[in-house]
Amino acid sequence: MNRYKALPIILSILLLLVGVVTAPAEQGASPSGKTHSSVGTVDFPLSCGPEVQPAFNRGVAMMHHMMYAQSRELFSTLAAEHPDCAMLQWAIAMTHLHPLWAPPKEDELRKGEAAIQLAESLEPKDERERAYIKAIKNYYQDWSNTPHPERLARWAKAQKELSMNYPEDTDAAAFHALAHLAIAPKADKSFTNHKEAGAILEKINREAPKHPAGYHYLIHAYDNPLLAEKALEAARGYGSIAPEVPHALHMPTHIFVRLGLWDEVIDWNTRSAEAAWNQPVGEATSLHFAHAIDYLVYGYMQHGNETKAVESLKILLDVETFQDSFASAYAIAAAQARIPMEQENWQQAADLPLRHHTTFPWDNYSWYEAITHFSKGVGAARNGDPDAARDSLAELEKCYQKTTDAKQDYWAVLVDSQRNSVGAWVAFADGDKEQAVALMTKSADLEDSVDKHPVTPGAVLPARELLGDMLMELERYEEARLAYESALAISANRLRSLYGAGRAAEMAGDKETARKYYVQVMALQTDSSSDRMEFRNASNFLK
Repeated sequence: MNRYKALPIILSILLLLVGVVTAPAEQGASPSGKTHSSVGTVDFPLSCGPEVQPAFNRGVAMMHHMMYAQSRELFSTLAAEHPDCAMLQWAIAMTHLHPLWAPPKEDELRKGEAAIQLAESLEPKDERERAYIKAIKNYYQDWSNTPHPERLARWAKAQKELSMNYPEDTDAAAFHALAHLAIAPKADKSFTNHKEAGAILEKINREAPKHPAGYHYLIHAYDNPLLAEKALEAARGYGSIAPEVPHALHMPTHIFVRLGLWDEVIDWNTRSAEAAWNQPVGEATSLHFAHAIDYLVYGYMQHGNETKAVESLKILLDVETFQDSFASAYAIAAAQARIPMEQENWQQAADLPLRHHTTFPWDNYSWYEAITHFSKGVGAARNGDPDAARDSLAELEKCYQKTTDAKQDYWAVLVDSQRNSVGAWVAFADGDKEQAVALMTKSADLEDSVDKHPVTPGAVLPARELLGDMLMELERYEEARLAYESALAISANRLRSLYGAGRAAEMAGDKETARKYYVQVMALQTDSSSDRMEFRNASNFLK
């Protein structure tokens, strides 16, 4: 389907999903050069002249919104018009980093390095600007021989020093907080870095209430089970400062997902998808569109609304060309797997197609393609076809090797968890129940050892939830309930986990606990026509 021919169809479907129409954006800038438009307010003093200042502020604001491709386009246009402005080259280099996403590709590293070299050659006279250029140089310097985490740590240290030397510089503080989040250990369940960054960002939010970093980076800082409540006010306010920025409309839903607020997940991601559709990257559909649709599918599935989840997935899969990005890859792989896995339609999961978008460069994203092999493997094993599941397990082994070879350490943990899940259900199908539980427990421990990545609303099926399923099959009901409750501690208000905990309590004879969970299950039913097994059984019990 041609992208532009599909536009009216896609937008009409999106608007019908929840009936949302976005507010028109305000335009213009103040005489001081501060940006007061649909991107928020940024005041980043620049020595390149007043004619550059308003557009530069807008570009920095877009960078804080993580609309990196759009801000890079703006900075590149400005740099062509003002070739002597060193800070425009700094800004271009910054857009290639995207520190909370995936490491830059080789092409991005080369372009970032070239931009910094050009910035230095222009010899800016302003000491503060030289400090900004020096800070990001720490990341690109000797990139071909220095691992990404080491370069990230160098940049974070330099950004901290810059912020300390210029305590009144809001953007220096914002980039310091961002860098501190970027180097946070993925296995730190005390979230020390997140708390420290959050304190900086709360101060920004108080002192510069329209600055995008005080919303966006604060949500990232508190995007975890321990701190999510602290970001709820910022999440609900973010869209008011940037009502047409796709990522500003999506980002609040990280907090809504953490708290299980599914209506808000659906509402905001519908608006985000519409905005992202209207802002393509060249001829390709933006990664922000795919990202929003995956969250939308997840939200609908928690309400048991498969009809709208399927409609949303169709929109995603009908897009012809996606931006080459890790977020596009993840969304395509995950969204198509969520529906059959959440429904326990194991045959459909086993039959999932590989590489749905055949023109997409899947060879660069083995750790996301593993999601498909995981879903097919679990589906086949639970559908009574362990041989097909073994084929998927063999593919997962290849994905795991490619992931480790690429030094994608975080994703290697999750692919390892996925291969243990498939191995567990193969063992279960073969009758080796003890080995099955051991492997499924290992899978759950691996997955729980790292925090959720920002690219995902949650696992396609949490490993701890799958462990609960297996324990239910073995009639170990008390252990199963504890497994489901552990899954809920990480992924609040999930339909399958709530139902699993209630069903396990019911089978164990604990009617009071079963009733508590079944009431929560029924609270998720927004469409009385839903035929989900969870709603039928919970309703029958409560009657």
